[in-house]
Amino acid sequence: MTGPDEAATDDDAAELIAQLRDLAGADPADVRQVVAEVLAALDRAAGGALREHLPDAIRLDAGLGPAASTRS
Repeated sequence: MTGPDEAATDDDAAELIAQLRDLAGADPADVRQVVAEVLAALDRAAGGALREHLPDAIRLDAGLGPAASTRS
């Protein structure tokens, strides 16, 4: 069973997915810019922790620079 909080989160996720799908028909450069801005905002909200989990190419596209640490 899902509780009220989980249902709200699912609704939010569904809305975000719908918005991203709407963007998919737009100019790819515009979509790339929107995604980069969203990732940068999420990284700021996470105190810079998101960039550690993104592939290099995506991280650089979002203007997040190199990862703070490298893993061996």
